[in-house]
Amino acid sequence: MLRTTSIPAAFLRAAWFMENAAWDVEAARKGVIPSFLQPLDHRIPMVAAGDIARTAAELLGEAWTGVRIVELEGPRRYSANDIAAGFAVALQRPVQAEVVPHDQWETLFRSQGMKQPTPRIRMIDGFNEGWIDFESGEANSRKERTTLESVLRSLVMSNANS
Repeated sequence: MLRTTSIPAAFLRAAWFMENAAWDVEAARKGVIPSFLQPLDHRIPMVAAGDIARTAAELLGEAWTGVRIVELEGPRRYSANDIAAGFAVALQRPVQAEVVPHDQWETLFRSQGMKQPTPRIRMIDGFNEGWIDFESGEANSRKERTTLESVLRSLVMSNANS
């Protein structure tokens, strides 16, 4: 419907938030992070929340006509193994990722208080199976500068102070 209006519209499609790893800081301190991203070496687009905010602010200052879709990710794609490696550097200790078996997801999510885990499970399945990705592909997405490693360092430091 927005394509039919004369008002310019922009859609900012952000990748998986790097800050989702905040849930894993305590586990990383113990050396093993549970992972729903599978297989562990499968890389997906991720982006830092600060980069999303900066991009949104920049878009508000720009002029265009019609509909604009901006697909936003970090400087490269990352896997669960990359998250574990980033935590290992930030914590200066070995950290590994460990697969959470798919048949345990619903029970685990419900134990965490989620009443309807199916949408979350389907979203994660979409990343894992590759059907959630940018329409224009990796080559045509907008790349931002914040690395996963810098976000993980920040999460570790913030968690140490809380």
